[in-house]
Amino acid sequence: MVVSQKQKLSIELNETTLALEELEKETDTVYKSIGSILVKSNKEDLKKELEEKKENLEVRTTSLERQEQRLLEKLKNMRAKIEQMLGTAGVQAG
Repeated sequence: MVVSQKQKLSIELNETTLALEELEKETDTVYKSIGSILVKSNKEDLKKELEEKKENLEVRTTSLERQEQRLLEKLKNMRAKIEQMLGTAGVQAG
């Protein structure tokens, strides 16, 4: 689940970054998508909004990466304990 969320955030972060890059190139009127319509927007306001969204996505991605690392470490520890228990049980049975 964490990996899936991380992938979704990564895609959204990439799209936001690309939108910011395109916005920098644009000199004419810009439009913002709201639902299924486009609304004329102020370039600087839109840029600020996208930068805030990008920052938020980066923070969330970093948080998920840390969570993923903690879960992997837990899994590794649990696997080692299970292997140790199975090894001990095998010695006692033999």
